Amino acid sequence: MEIVVNGEIRHVAEGSTIESLLRELDIAADRVAVELNREIVSKSDWSVTELQNGAAVEIVHFVGGG
Repeated sequence: MEIVVNGEIRHVAEGSTIESLLRELDIAADRVAVELNREIVSKSDWSVTELQNGAAVEIVHFVGGG
């Protein structure tokens, strides 16, 4: 199935969730926020939120500093 992640087309397996996508991309879940089709998804819902064909996912990394 085809989705768009941060503007780039990616192919993922049917039934993939936000959580499985982050694992596949080797992204630490504690340092990001995820938007699915222009709506922020709560971290507690990542494991049960399945991605659909054509979904638009934005992953925003938190950056510290000062």
